[in-house]
Amino acid sequence: MDKKLPLFIVTGASGTGKSTVVPYIRELLEDLDVFDIDVIQHDVEDWQKLKNIWVKVASHIAKSQRMTVLCGTMLPWEVEKCDDFQEFSKIYYVNLHCDDQTREKRLRDRGWSTELIQEHKDFAKWLIENADEAFDPIMPTIETTYTPINEVALKIKEWVTKYAE
Repeated sequence: MDKKLPLFIVTGASGTGKSTVVPYIRELLEDLDVFDIDVIQHDVEDWQKLKNIWVKVASHIAKSQRMTVLCGTMLPWEVEKCDDFQEFSKIYYVNLHCDDQTREKRLRDRGWSTELIQEHKDFAKWLIENADEAFDPIMPTIETTYTPINEVALKIKEWVTKYAE
């Protein structure tokens, strides 16, 4: 029987660079499969269903003894509801974070409302405040406000390499 592999999730509030960093991670971690979960968000209206699909995809990739990095807002209690959650040896999370002014500008440029922007500012704050209590192991944070995207990708690579089995 093949051994279980870990799953890596790059999470964070909207506007932190999760989708932007995907091609850079792919280049650095060519032996892993890296996905932006938002690429099919318009095809699946139910967020939990979307997360279930991605965890299922990652579990099938793991059966080929390849590890996966999922980039998108996913939290432990959402992933634990997924059908294939237990197909992994461990699920690791890293948080991408930017300051509130940068987040607001990025989201306003996408046409987001003031109310939605505030929700994501609050969510970003919650992620920082709960990184060591709601995540096991403790979820590290990578600052993306002024960090060039290629450096963010290098930090993600270091994080994955630390836990890759």
